Amino acid sequence: MSALATEKQELRAAMLARRREQNAEDREIAAERLRDHFTSMLMPQRGTKVSGYWPMDEEMDVRPLLADLRENGCVIALPVVVGKGQPLVFRVWHPGDTLVKSGFGLSEPGPEVAEIVPQVLLVPLVAFDASGNRLGFGGGFYDRTLKALRAANPHVRAIGIAFAFQEVDDVPNDDSDQRLDAVVTERGVSEFES
Repeated sequence: MSALATEKQELRAAMLARRREQNAEDREIAAERLRDHFTSMLMPQRGTKVSGYWPMDEEMDVRPLLADLRENGCVIALPVVVGKGQPLVFRVWHPGDTLVKSGFGLSEPGPEVAEIVPQVLLVPLVAFDASGNRLGFGGGFYDRTLKALRAANPHVRAIGIAFAFQEVDDVPNDDSDQRLDAVVTERGVSEFES
């Protein structure tokens, strides 16, 4: 394992352990505050295609935000893993839709659901820094996806969704890691220079 991979693995383990320490009530309050910050500062125009995610384990719960975005006229999609080493695809989601479990533990819309290409991606993460670097779960799915989407449309925005404590001084990264355009936490919004 390379030194960079080891550094990422150690940071990932430490941050996931810290995330597990939060109680459910604190996570719920944080999700509501995050929603308020996002909707007051970053609300996309009606018709914007937005990719969210279905939270796993102790991830920040974006479902309240997704409901607000949908009520504001955005088209909401969830990511779907089509295979190891491949970019994600995004399928339309409506509240109440039945989701299926994937091999990666994700809850996803089924294969019969229409795919869209998002303009804004709400990106889960394990850690982030003040330069917009993101540490994910190690599969590289969002890095591959963002690279492909940005090649086709340089205006695609990647907005990290996190708890404030997930900010660290420096996220180890290399040229394969895609930077975020902004991060939203329960404390506010941070936007990054391109």
